[in-house]
Amino acid sequence: MSEPILELQDLQTHFPVQKGVLFKRTVGTVKAVDGVNLKVQPGEVLGLVGESGCGKSTLARTVMQLVPTTGGTVVLEGKNLTASSSSDVLEVRRDLQMVFQDPYASLNPRMTVFATLAEPLLVHKVCKPAEVAAHVGELMETVGLAPRFMQKYPHEFSGGQRQRIAIARALALRPKVVLADEPVSALDVSIQAQILNLLAELVRKMGLSLIFIAHDLSVVKHISDRVAVMYLGKIVELGPANDVIDHPVHPYTRALVSAIPTPNPDEERSRKRIVLPGDPPSPINPPSGCTFHPRCPHAIDACKVERPALEEFNGREVSCLRKAEL
Repeated sequence: MSEPILELQDLQTHFPVQKGVLFKRTVGTVKAVDGVNLKVQPGEVLGLVGESGCGKSTLARTVMQLVPTTGGTVVLEGKNLTASSSSDVLEVRRDLQMVFQDPYASLNPRMTVFATLAEPLLVHKVCKPAEVAAHVGELMETVGLAPRFMQKYPHEFSGGQRQRIAIARALALRPKVVLADEPVSALDVSIQAQILNLLAELVRKMGLSLIFIAHDLSVVKHISDRVAVMYLGKIVELGPANDVIDHPVHPYTRALVSAIPTPNPDEERSRKRIVLPGDPPSPINPPSGCTFHPRCPHAIDACKVERPALEEFNGREVSCLRKAEL
């Protein structure tokens, strides 16, 4: 296997919880990302799944260095971003870009499409000012938009078209890694398929590495080479997409997979859903031992004390004390 283009080593992102108006005091810590280890290979699509609040978006923003890192490292092609100065991180922006979840909020309503796509080209001096219009037109064609619309404003486009503009902006600098934070969750189902096909085509044509964040496992399986399942700031299962989704090992992954609807009504009525009791624990005060044990139907006393490591098991990595028994 080749050297990973992006590597996360024991990555941690914690936020202090403060009380008081004039005399603020820290009363706790939200452990949004708590010791994540991941490697992304060149040209690979890594799906990152988990329920709302598990830390997926915070992880993406930490990788982008939009959120300060509490501990651990983010290494892009051998360069440690967490130890780099702000000017060095700006240089890395050419190789590391992000597509945000909400296309309505991620685009500046006062900037035309031309201004939005031209800005990264001019800031990073990708081309001469006289060549910007040609580059913007090429970007729009790449994502399936007509260049004649480049003088329009975001409010003049549909949600799917706005997300295409956001993708074009991310591609403007020809990055090597793109993080897509639930890029289709705010779109209609028919538009979702178009955006997924566009991303898959761009990965194939441009050789991008893509971290695709979503909560819909059927969508993730469609586009991903590998899948990482996240729970309460930690990775609990990681492996090839078909293996993880078709034959899940971790009890949390099994519960997520059981919630995927099937198109056959007879199968849908007869299959057994795994309903987890209670709500996810607070990241301010996570449970001892395995953080999933309060909701796990297979938990034993050892799960309450011992924190399982992410270990190799049957061609994947699983964080569970009872993985060999399930």
